[in-house]
Amino acid sequence: MREPSASSGPALQGDLLGAEARVAVLLPLPLREAYDYRVPDGMALVPGDVVEVPLGPRRVIGVVWGPGAGTVESGRLKAVVRRFDVPPMTEVGRRFIEWVAAYTMTLPGFVLRMAMSVPSALEPPKPTLAYLRKADAEPPPGFKMTDPRKRVLALLDDTLAGGPPRTPGELAEEAGCGVTVVRGLAEAGLLEPVLLEPTTLGRPPDWARPGPSLSANQEAAAEDLRARVGTGGYSTVLLDGVTGSGKTEVYYEAIATALKQGKQALVLLPEIALSAQWLDRFAKRFGAPPAEWHSELTGAQRRDTWRAIAKGEVPVVVGARSALFLPYPDLGVIVVDEEHDSAYKQEEGAIYHARDMAVARAHLGGLPIVLVSATPSLETKVNADSHRYARIELPSRHGGAVLPDIDLIDLRRDRPPARHWLAPSVRKALTETLAGGEQAMLFLNRRGYAPLTLCRACGHRMQCPNCTAWLVEHRLARKLQCHHCGLQQPLPPSCPSCGEEGTMAACGPGVERIAEEVAELYPDARAAIMASDTLFGPRAIQEMVRKIGDHELDIVIGTQVMAKGHHFPMLTLVGVVDADLGLNGGDLRAAERTYQLLHQVAGRAGRGERPGRVMLQTFMPEHPVMQALAAGDRDGFYQLEAEMRQEAGMPPFGRLAALIVSGEDPTLVDRVAMALGRAAPRGETVHVLGPAPAPLALLRGRHRRRLLLKAPRATQVQPLIADWLSRVEIPPSIRVQIDVDPYSFL
Repeated sequence: MREPSASSGPALQGDLLGAEARVAVLLPLPLREAYDYRVPDGMALVPGDVVEVPLGPRRVIGVVWGPGAGTVESGRLKAVVRRFDVPPMTEVGRRFIEWVAAYTMTLPGFVLRMAMSVPSALEPPKPTLAYLRKADAEPPPGFKMTDPRKRVLALLDDTLAGGPPRTPGELAEEAGCGVTVVRGLAEAGLLEPVLLEPTTLGRPPDWARPGPSLSANQEAAAEDLRARVGTGGYSTVLLDGVTGSGKTEVYYEAIATALKQGKQALVLLPEIALSAQWLDRFAKRFGAPPAEWHSELTGAQRRDTWRAIAKGEVPVVVGARSALFLPYPDLGVIVVDEEHDSAYKQEEGAIYHARDMAVARAHLGGLPIVLVSATPSLETKVNADSHRYARIELPSRHGGAVLPDIDLIDLRRDRPPARHWLAPSVRKALTETLAGGEQAMLFLNRRGYAPLTLCRACGHRMQCPNCTAWLVEHRLARKLQCHHCGLQQPLPPSCPSCGEEGTMAACGPGVERIAEEVAELYPDARAAIMASDTLFGPRAIQEMVRKIGDHELDIVIGTQVMAKGHHFPMLTLVGVVDADLGLNGGDLRAAERTYQLLHQVAGRAGRGERPGRVMLQTFMPEHPVMQALAAGDRDGFYQLEAEMRQEAGMPPFGRLAALIVSGEDPTLVDRVAMALGRAAPRGETVHVLGPAPAPLALLRGRHRRRLLLKAPRATQVQPLIADWLSRVEIPPSIRVQIDVDPYSFL
């Protein structure tokens, strides 16, 4: 299935003779259907056109979805105000919005809002004022030619011979003067103003630029992807390679093939703001950077990028999950890197999994999609094992590097000293690593100094008033913080409960506490913390990555932001402080996610010429996750995990859907949740668990109850849920969120 042209569908035009045309316009609001509007005389519209229409007393932006339904009387129809000068949304783009809305049970207008997230991009950019040297112009009487004015004119002398015009800011900077000097020359008639159309794009990536030499395995994998992209048509491929096997360089060949054909490429990364090394590698490979799409962009950057993508002027986009909803006119390939990463799950608003929606987008557009991982999600692995997805394997590290040895440190026997968190064997390995001039990483997926602060006198625990969560101490910032709602407050000098002073104690370690222990053990070592709340923005992350790569740091202490595909040749030791952390809580995917995260963290060690070593501190060395990591038996772990899931009828061998009932009044929340429980679908194969308080029973001031529908894999859960909800009246103050295929059970 090929992507239809942007102008598919007949034009609907208001006729000067009086025959009426109407269109259905979908608005990016929480609406279930499109509204009819009249096409004014002389205006031609096609499906996908972006228009401005009246809605009550205001004007809103919408997209022409097709011919009007004709359910509203002609005399009551309001007219379309104007059509924006941007390319129409493609038929594939509109079908994708409808598919996402239907699958996630989200209102179509709400999904459209994700695709129309930058309203300012609909207006043409304002031209930029620049100046040329005005030929044969003489200074007016009394106009003094100062040295700064002479320097500006000298810079513009080349424009008389066809040189490019320059902006006031450029002239002032090069001439070493103020912008007022340039304006004075213009007012004196010595400069000729020119309006330049703004250019937002740099040099495009060069697909013909030679890439690095590939190994035999890499070349075979790359040739497979080149053929798929070159031929076109839908296919899903799992690029399954161990950490350090060069998966990125392989899928760059798929991107190069798409660019050669004049098509666009989309690369999804779990957290694009943390991917400085990826961006550097792309620029070296293609001679220019890709367009980025993530939350750290400025409003102007988002506006210019959105508009350029819609016009087909951006060949490659790399972005977070929201990049999937950008207005691509001609996608040729989609790549989902680290496809297993839970960051692809959107938990607020429209709840969706970007990997799954990307597969749907590729299917609708008739194009190949590449899912990339060293530790695929069980869903993806089962699809590959059953040949629903193709699989390309890279079983060894590139360039002769070998996978690191993984040792299990039994904390029941190899105990850290009191009030310390690093086992003696880990301390010894750190000492040896530093003595050898190499780098070490200490991993703990817990931000701040301590996860809990309590009173030693009465046992009072510092809890968030808005959430079912303890306040985390951030000693460097001198505050307590809730990591769910963002509440911050200073650490109290006395206990809020009993009033005793000096009794508040930090319990458990965060990365700041590990950094404190490192400073005590190795005062001369250059150490730094790498966590999302210590690195503010992409530049700070890029600078930290540079320091590690240039060996300006000896020890890095951090959270999972360190595990995102970084390559540090001198990093040979990875120590995981609490390998058991992710195994608690009863999450369906707890074992799988823990295995994936620890495997990814372990993959940071020994990526250069020097061998690596990984040490996992655990109280459960006998756990299947720990045994699989130590033995390097990835497939054995997946087989065991699959058998357990299949026996329980859990995904990917069964279907789950969650209803989350929330509101500020706990009594009303309970009443609605109980009503939903009584109205729940019943059957031999369909079961509903709950209602029950969510693990986070209070979140941002809203009380929460959960119900979980469990059904066989072949079941279409959406009709069941729609019928279920139709039987219960939901008060306006109560929110019921639907999470099809839930990943989080909080």
